[in-house]
Amino acid sequence: MASVDYRSLAGDILEGVGGEANIASATHCATRLRLKLRDESKADTPAVEKLPGVITVMKAAGQYQVVIGDNVPTVYAELGKLTRLGDDSAQEQEAAPQGNLFNRFIDMISAIFSPIIWPLAGAGLLKAFHSLATQLGWLDPVSQTSIVLAAAADSLFYFLPVFLAVTAAKRFKANQFTSMAIAGALVYPSIVALAAATEPLSFAGIPMVMMNYTSSVIPIIVAVWLQGYLERFLIRVLPAAIRNFTTPLLTIVVMVPLILLTVGPVTTFAAQGLSSGINAAFTFAPWLAGGIMGGFWQVFVLFGLHWGLVPGMLNEISTQGYSLLMGPLVAAVLAQAAATLAVMFRTHNKARRAVAGPAALSGFLAGITEPGIYGVNLPLKKPFYFGIAGGVVGGAIAAAGGSGATAFVFPSLLGLPAFGTVGNFGLQLAGTGVAVAIAFALTFFFGPREAAAPESADAGTSGPSPAEAALEAALPVPAAAVTGAVDIIAPVAGQAIALADVQDKVFASGAMGKGLGIIPADGRIYAPISGSIKAAMKTGHAYGIKSDSGVEVLVHIGIDTVQLDGRGFEAAVTRGQQVRAGDLLAVVDLAAVAAAGYDTTTLVMVTNTAQLASVDAVTGGTLAQGDTAITVQV
Repeated sequence: MASVDYRSLAGDILEGVGGEANIASATHCATRLRLKLRDESKADTPAVEKLPGVITVMKAAGQYQVVIGDNVPTVYAELGKLTRLGDDSAQEQEAAPQGNLFNRFIDMISAIFSPIIWPLAGAGLLKAFHSLATQLGWLDPVSQTSIVLAAAADSLFYFLPVFLAVTAAKRFKANQFTSMAIAGALVYPSIVALAAATEPLSFAGIPMVMMNYTSSVIPIIVAVWLQGYLERFLIRVLPAAIRNFTTPLLTIVVMVPLILLTVGPVTTFAAQGLSSGINAAFTFAPWLAGGIMGGFWQVFVLFGLHWGLVPGMLNEISTQGYSLLMGPLVAAVLAQAAATLAVMFRTHNKARRAVAGPAALSGFLAGITEPGIYGVNLPLKKPFYFGIAGGVVGGAIAAAGGSGATAFVFPSLLGLPAFGTVGNFGLQLAGTGVAVAIAFALTFFFGPREAAAPESADAGTSGPSPAEAALEAALPVPAAAVTGAVDIIAPVAGQAIALADVQDKVFASGAMGKGLGIIPADGRIYAPISGSIKAAMKTGHAYGIKSDSGVEVLVHIGIDTVQLDGRGFEAAVTRGQQVRAGDLLAVVDLAAVAAAGYDTTTLVMVTNTAQLASVDAVTGGTLAQGDTAITVQV
């Protein structure tokens, strides 16, 4: 078995989807790398699905979703090191092909909520445990300790419009600081106080219906959407001499009263109506509504459509203090986790069992079911269906008792305290228990019993299937300990410059690791260290090498040269190839690169600097190819 090399995985995914040029934008959520591709036909989906560390690939809501599991932030970070996709400074991104209206809505919700979904879940758990501690008498609600913990748990929810302003501004290409100023006005103490006023309110003589915008969702999203149009209009019509300060000035002056007078009340009333409609459905036939939510929730997750329900849940919590929509979800989630756990006990396939165990634990404790669904239940089919069956029955029981959540938490065992004060908590526990029992029992007694993977008796005996091999390759194993000094040589002759002086803020910041820049004297670029080529961009401008001692080195030829799409670059190596220090990596036409307007500075960086004892780079002077450029203590 081999551990997953996330740097290599990121490079493989990048190559499999058609390269950086085919990616319009990239984000990630709890378990998925979410890509918007310019041309999906260029993606080799079967190849991506076979990569060690990739559970599956989904195409939904206009996105190409690579399901990885809990380690998706690591893969996304590595993708950002290989490309400029993770650079927040990129204000203008070419739009990917648009889907239908529903897909575009789901895509919008995903983009706005994904960056804050984990902080929301963490703060929600803290809020739930704080509430539980005060209810059980473990914590005096008027104590200073309680006040501090309450502030820590509530702040994100109270100031939610400000957080959404940032993510919505990125989505709608608006100035995020102006968006934050608008959101800040909505939750300004004086404005919040007006919501409690009994006398008629007005702005410039216009009657004003004041709402409480703390914890609200829809008003700020609509406001930032309109802000984007207003800003683009002002930028077109205002003289350049005054544009920089008058654009935010006029945007704030126009948008804040506009929201308070029109957009805010309309969207807030609509949110309240949506919440009332959901509550009415649960009141009319709560067991039926709960059965539908309990049964279909994981199907929504399957296609990435569950994001469209998150605003409704948050609106329920903000308008009435709890969400009935979330009541059946604990049963739905834990039923899938139970089915995964049953597979772990039932299967004879060691690789499947090793994946099922951690996946079940993740589902039970954190409410993250995608590793279990995509790595275990769906491939075996029946466990997924049995999990749905458990969710239907358990969700109906929970909803029949009026169960709901007082905080936005991931449905899980750790999130149960959030369900303790709304409805009949006993029926919530009973529904959850029944869901777990049904899913586990059906899977254990009637699910598929995979045979053990055959072991090779000799060279001619067949090994495990590709699926089993992929599962086994995804399992972590400890790396061998290596210590000592390692020299990294200059890959090209030229003038050495400190990394901080490189004309690229990402490289210069050291975010990608310590190293140096070299202004090359010729166009022949050599390997600075012996090892395996873990990344070799098709454009020929960047190469990642991992040495046997565990040092990871990135050679990036030029600044922003990925835009040349390979013009002027000729690669001499391919990914997976073993090289020795001094072997030729690439030949570059420096004159052509410079003529195209790009900086030819070649970066040499140790990308796993944080894992090493020390990394010391040359900061100046002239280097010959082969001179020591960086000394590393492993």
